[in-house]
Amino acid sequence: MKTYFIPLLLLLQVYSYAQIVSREGEIQYLGVFEQTDDFGEEYLDVLEQAVKTLKNDSLRLRVINDLGYYYHTRNLNKSLELINQGLRDAQQLDNKFWEGKMQVSQGAILLRMERLDEAELVLRSALQKLPESETWLLLTNLGYVYERRGELGEAFEFATKTLKLGEKYGDKKAMAMAYSDISNLYWKQGKYEKGVEFGQKSLVLFEERGIKDLDYDFTLHVTGNNLVELGEYEQALPYFQQSTEIGKQYGFYNNLSDTYIALTELYRQTGDFENAETSGKEALKYAELLQNEFMVVRSLHSLGRLKNEEGNFESAIVYLERSIRTATEDFGDLYYLGLIYRDLSEAFERGGNISASFQAFKKYDELHEQVFNAEADQRIALLQTEMDVNQKESTISLQLEKLKRQEVIQIFTLVFTAVMVFFLFFLYRVFVKRKKYSLLLEKQNQEKEFLLKEIHHRVKNNLETISSLLALQTAQIENQELQEIMIESQNRVQSMGMIHQNLYQGENLAAIEMKNYFENLGRFIIDSFDASDRILLEVNMKSLELNVDRAIPIGLIVNELITNSLKYAFPDQRKGQIHISLEEKNRHLYLRIADDGVGMGATTQLKGTGFGSQLVELLTRQLDGKMTLSTQRGTELYFEFKIDQAA
Repeated sequence: MKTYFIPLLLLLQVYSYAQIVSREGEIQYLGVFEQTDDFGEEYLDVLEQAVKTLKNDSLRLRVINDLGYYYHTRNLNKSLELINQGLRDAQQLDNKFWEGKMQVSQGAILLRMERLDEAELVLRSALQKLPESETWLLLTNLGYVYERRGELGEAFEFATKTLKLGEKYGDKKAMAMAYSDISNLYWKQGKYEKGVEFGQKSLVLFEERGIKDLDYDFTLHVTGNNLVELGEYEQALPYFQQSTEIGKQYGFYNNLSDTYIALTELYRQTGDFENAETSGKEALKYAELLQNEFMVVRSLHSLGRLKNEEGNFESAIVYLERSIRTATEDFGDLYYLGLIYRDLSEAFERGGNISASFQAFKKYDELHEQVFNAEADQRIALLQTEMDVNQKESTISLQLEKLKRQEVIQIFTLVFTAVMVFFLFFLYRVFVKRKKYSLLLEKQNQEKEFLLKEIHHRVKNNLETISSLLALQTAQIENQELQEIMIESQNRVQSMGMIHQNLYQGENLAAIEMKNYFENLGRFIIDSFDASDRILLEVNMKSLELNVDRAIPIGLIVNELITNSLKYAFPDQRKGQIHISLEEKNRHLYLRIADDGVGMGATTQLKGTGFGSQLVELLTRQLDGKMTLSTQRGTELYFEFKIDQAA
């Protein structure tokens, strides 16, 4: 039992983290800092355990690559060992894709070990093995190689290629990395405002991506560096603080050391020596954990500079001498080493040890001479001579240039004035023409409006004439049933006439205000039945305008239903109420007509089987609507019309 329990326990331990999961019996890997950042500082230990259990070759190579790549944030030597093993495995499997990916990681590690030529050779070899969409990290690291060599123009070109590649494939990580590198290059060139601009562009893309990784952490640091150089200390501080939080969460020792060195400088410049010392010691701690001598030298130097600023020259000497011992004689950056000796000379001098100060300054001078050698001095002298000659020539031609500029300004002023006069004249002509055209359009619109009102007025008069003729004819008919038919026809004509009356009397010639229309129509029909003393009409709705194509059919429907209520709902001179409402909601019209009359019993049809009922059904279909009848309390009819189809 114990034989099976140990491997099972190991797998459960691995699967308990976000990176390695088991789904339907298959092991799946959520790529660190690609699909998830749901883990802590122990994630490298988890990956190491996972490698021992993985059988799938491609998955195993992917995990090894991530493990080796991210181990360079803690231990460069171990990182290189892991990647070299992964590279051998990929070559044995003849897997060109993962061989190329491993070489990209190998190049990234080598350049951080300052083995720049080897790094470039490996990265260019990988370029032949990867598809274009996978080369952005390779190009980024090639840019770093040239940046370390001081060839910033070449480095900028690689950052631009990475940006174009990210835009081509919609890869936000590639675009964010490119902006981050450009921000860092602007910082090195002393263009700090541009550095802040591109750093913030990068951070926006990283945050849209939603993954806090090594490069996001680095971008926070770079943006803060640019702000410090601009003297924006309060704005820079939150960037550094967030950077250290991420670095601690994931164990990014290199970023932590770099950021704490920057914080030491920030606090030193603002006079906060206590926080400066704390930051310097934190920088040293992470540099030693990383076992990176260059970072250790920088951390010790930052503490030495701080102690000089405080006036604690004994401590400054201790830190600076320790920095020099760590650098050893083989330390490559002679310029930086010279700065350490210069600060050490200052500490000895201010501490009263003039002899030691002289010796330190002498060493600084030797290093300075090596950096700025005779060839460099000759070049500087030549440049100085050229500058002096140019200055004399510029002094002679200065007055001529001023005269030329004045002539140019005068000519430009005259030309500009002429152009402005012409332009203003042109604008005036355009304004006059537009004014005339606007007046003409206004006059034409008024004429058309008058004609349209006249048409509606004449239509209304013609309909009233027809209504009057129907009334005269009704008066000569003795048959009661025939009289009712004629009265209903007269009411239909009158309902349409009211539409046209509202159109020519209102301000809007294209739409009818329905509430006022229903009130007038209802009163007219009730009066025609001589029922105004016993039937109350209530129109319970807000003001609502409809165009003629909808208003006329709805008006006819309301006319028929009010007529139907007056004929059947209130027998024997019974008193009652009729309610009408119409509202628009969600591109639909909802019409309700109800009375509190005797109701319709169990029937589901309108009373009357003649023309009126057919007309209501026909008009409802015309408006692409549907009707619902309720007889629980009196009679209620609901209509729903689709506005889009109702036109």
